[in-house]
Amino acid sequence: MELDWDDFRLVRAIAASGGLTRAADQLGINHSTAFRRLAAIEAAVEASLFERHRAGYAPTAAGAAMVEAAARMEADVAQFTRAIAGQAQDPAGELRITAPASLVAHVLMPMLGRFVARHPRIRLDLVVSEEALNLSRRDADIALRASDRPPDTLVGRRLATINWAVYGRAAFAERPLSECPWVVPGEAVAGGRFVRFAAARGGADRVALTLNTVLGQREAIEAGIGIGPLPCWDGDAAGLVRLSGLEPDLATGLWLLTHPDLRHAGRVRAFMDFMAAEIASRRPIIEGVS
Repeated sequence: MELDWDDFRLVRAIAASGGLTRAADQLGINHSTAFRRLAAIEAAVEASLFERHRAGYAPTAAGAAMVEAAARMEADVAQFTRAIAGQAQDPAGELRITAPASLVAHVLMPMLGRFVARHPRIRLDLVVSEEALNLSRRDADIALRASDRPPDTLVGRRLATINWAVYGRAAFAERPLSECPWVVPGEAVAGGRFVRFAAARGGADRVALTLNTVLGQREAIEAGIGIGPLPCWDGDAAGLVRLSGLEPDLATGLWLLTHPDLRHAGRVRAFMDFMAAEIASRRPIIEGVS
């Protein structure tokens, strides 16, 4: 039996997921097929690739070597596909972009509508994710990210500063912030930045609700559960009362990023130029100074 790319992918998926079932789901095959293929691969290389424990599958030295080879092969394939994609000068074809949910819901979607109208031959594939997808693996071609430290491996431009302030319903306007109930994203979001922010201004015992994402923050504040920080574009658009000045501790840059191999592709260049102009026209709203 000669090994092929699918064999390496299977071994890498098992190592990453720690078991056959999750690896099989990830690759779109059933458990029994994954079991038989792994047995055939181990027979072909005449070595055990995993130690089977109650907690899952752990790679042996041979398995780890195969996982490393799979990673190199995947990187080579990704580099080749980026190089080919980067040579396409015509603004046409599929373009995968990623952005956080809050930006998609309240800022990005109307812009995408105008872009599609101008470039009907470009098909957009939008990946809504709070996580930073790997552009080197072409999980996405372009990323809109809120960040102060974008990866050195990517190229792009800083479009604006996302400014935040404390917002609430009008009923809270006459009360000191330290006496109001608070709504904040929890410890798992942005390294606990929002929890520390609320504790410093209202005290930890004043937090009435935490969320595991920024999504839903505005709705909770609109519902009157408490006051809390929001991006200015969001809080102002909702008609909530701004209860503080701009909060520099929460401000982040808004970046438009791509991989260097893709920056000259026609569809990538068209999207980045278009989006830079669109964001520039809304910069005062994003920065909360309109």
